[in-house]
Amino acid sequence: MAAEPTQHLDVFDPARYGVLRFVERQIDEHGHITLRYSLDDEIEFVEQFQLPGGTRVTDADRARVDGLLSLLHWVAGVSYFKTAAPDAVGCETGEPPPATAALLEALYSEGLGEFAYVNDLPALPRPRFPSGGHIAASANHRPLSRVLVPVGGGKDSVVALETVRRSHRDVSLFSVGDPPAIARTAAVSGLPRLIAHRQIDPGLAVLNRAGALNGHIPITAIIACVAALTAELHGFDAVALANERSASSGNVTWDGVDVNHQFSKSLRVERLMAAAIAELASAVQLFSVLRPASELAIARAFARFEAYHGAFTSCNAIFRLDPALRAASWCCDCPKCRFVFLVLAPFTDPAHLHDVFGCDMLDSERQYPGFALLTATGGNKPFECVGEEEESLAAIRMLAADPRWREHAVVRRLVAEVLPTFPASAGSPSETLALSDDHLVPAELLADVRAVLGA
Repeated sequence: MAAEPTQHLDVFDPARYGVLRFVERQIDEHGHITLRYSLDDEIEFVEQFQLPGGTRVTDADRARVDGLLSLLHWVAGVSYFKTAAPDAVGCETGEPPPATAALLEALYSEGLGEFAYVNDLPALPRPRFPSGGHIAASANHRPLSRVLVPVGGGKDSVVALETVRRSHRDVSLFSVGDPPAIARTAAVSGLPRLIAHRQIDPGLAVLNRAGALNGHIPITAIIACVAALTAELHGFDAVALANERSASSGNVTWDGVDVNHQFSKSLRVERLMAAAIAELASAVQLFSVLRPASELAIARAFARFEAYHGAFTSCNAIFRLDPALRAASWCCDCPKCRFVFLVLAPFTDPAHLHDVFGCDMLDSERQYPGFALLTATGGNKPFECVGEEEESLAAIRMLAADPRWREHAVVRRLVAEVLPTFPASAGSPSETLALSDDHLVPAELLADVRAVLGA
């Protein structure tokens, strides 16, 4: 647990602290991970992970995965760095090698772009990670035989797991925690799942109440690190993420950068993380199997997997209202609910989508401003995991031509009030649905990606 002073801290002044120190990392023989941090010499944090049941770590394993353990230590530290956003970091467990340092500097700056913007900081944090560590030889990648697919309970991870399953590889699922939608998705898939658990230092909540800075962090990068470590210890060749190409698109420009709610899901971070993992001597490949596709193309594919329609959810607002309901249902009144409804609608019958969500959001006039905002009409694209403005425009154009949807109240207003403000070429459905060649998907999976996502 946190150091004693943290538990009794009534007032926290972020400006007092100058360095986040990476103090110690350990993994025991049962896969229990302990990561220690400190703000200056005053406040200690301890974060813990339990790798999936059945994990056994020998001395030889410990030496083999030390690079990935160090990566997790550095990346997970962002949760504690943000309390004060100090100017510097201290790598007391050793300095990261060059590619790893590049990843960390991106995550601790642009990965905190939304956090800095929302907290009205004077500038983006830009701590420098001293790069002087040993550069390991890049690992040789094996042909894909066993693939670990992290699942989050939404439509994207369903399409990812079904794409990899189509390749006839040995597929297992992975999650950090076991919220209801993930458990339901795994049950529908019938695939085995490895479950890790994370315990954030409880002192973090104390500091937040006392005045620490708080906000969005690059959480996907932390999950990817735990997945890579699990894959290495359990003999998987690859971690196949479910990040789409539109995750690389930002929300607003600020302090000279494209502030992106989904920065840690972007292709840039995927490339940086893949390079760091190889540099740290792991043979595990990391890539997003959905990267060639837009959210609209993923929704088209997901619409065909009806067995999952009663299991999935992507709503984050429910969790913020009540953590016990995380991924348990749809609130039907947040940007994520609206976006998922919008991109599924062109490929789904209205009655079926009503059954899935419990309402018809596109037939409720009060929902119009929220749907318009998905095209950045009336403001910036929301800070949520929603697709590009062009994707929402493409979905609206498809609904305008669909007799099942075109008379719905919100669709009529979007067609009458939003579409005329954009060029006729903006939001072309055919261009939006086309697959991109800018990705890290191994060649041996491309035929399956095209089969699932290309039509």
